[in-house]
Amino acid sequence: MWAMDEVNVLITLPYPDSLLGRLQAVSPKLQFHVHPARNPEELPEELLPKIDVLYTIDTLPVPESIPNLAWIQFHYAGIDAVRNNPLLRAKIQVTTMSGAATPQVAEFAMMSILALARRVPLMVIDKLGKHWDEDRLQRFQPLDLRGSTVGIVGYGSIGREVARLCRAFGADVLATKRDLKKLEETGYMPEGLGDPQADLVTRLYPPEALRTMAAECDFLVVTVPLTRDTRGLVGEEILGALKPTAFLIDVSRGGVVDHGALITALNDGSLAGAALDVYPLEPLPEKSPLWEIPNVIISPHVAGASSHYYEQATELFAANLQLYLEGQPLLNLYDPKLGY
Repeated sequence: MWAMDEVNVLITLPYPDSLLGRLQAVSPKLQFHVHPARNPEELPEELLPKIDVLYTIDTLPVPESIPNLAWIQFHYAGIDAVRNNPLLRAKIQVTTMSGAATPQVAEFAMMSILALARRVPLMVIDKLGKHWDEDRLQRFQPLDLRGSTVGIVGYGSIGREVARLCRAFGADVLATKRDLKKLEETGYMPEGLGDPQADLVTRLYPPEALRTMAAECDFLVVTVPLTRDTRGLVGEEILGALKPTAFLIDVSRGGVVDHGALITALNDGSLAGAALDVYPLEPLPEKSPLWEIPNVIISPHVAGASSHYYEQATELFAANLQLYLEGQPLLNLYDPKLGY
């Protein structure tokens, strides 16, 4: 593969020329073809047979039309919508953009932690009502992040960066991790971020001990991907284990948190509040009770948004292109058995 004179790369989304130059600088062997397309029918049929690498959001041609395809690089971390596509079941390398949006998602989690802890949703309500509460010191009594315990569900790139930021605020950090025999971060992580060797956590728990960890937490930050094992993971049992003064922050995938159990916990006062960026059904339906619950921050799945996302994605793609040309293992290889 890497001994070929050229490697043809098809990009199915608009790509800035300046960043395309960054990719081209990896090797003169790389020939890039940019054809924005929302569905396979919009792709040039005559080009597909010679394509070796596909860079896309979710535009996937039928396997028969692209016989030489060896690798798909997705533009985003989550590929739930296409995981059953035939190309992902073929003998083709598949990589995700996991880690590229780590800085902004971790910042969103920190914003949520601080906003909930400092009762910002209540301040917004009072502002809309032009109301200055006489018992404001009691109404806005904060939960200080310093000295609190933050539990992170899933210790991947985002969880590790949340841990680094929380430790800088003086919080104690706990986390669950699927494989406790491998503590180091093996996926992509921007340089200088995160917790590469898992040195910042006070204790790591196996997923089976999530309930035990949750009982210790003032904040529970959910960062795991959506898989068969994580669907409904944070439900009645886990929410019931949290302190009534605790807050939930969800930057994972819709379906990991059981929203029925969450609404019950928020309404009966067994959970102090929540910040949500993902939902089982998106957009969040108008009839959802979550819109009306005052201590809930509703974010329309934008935690990963950034004006720098294309640059971040380009750095990861460039690194993977170099590895591909060298015949080395790629970063963020998708494992269909794990679901991410």
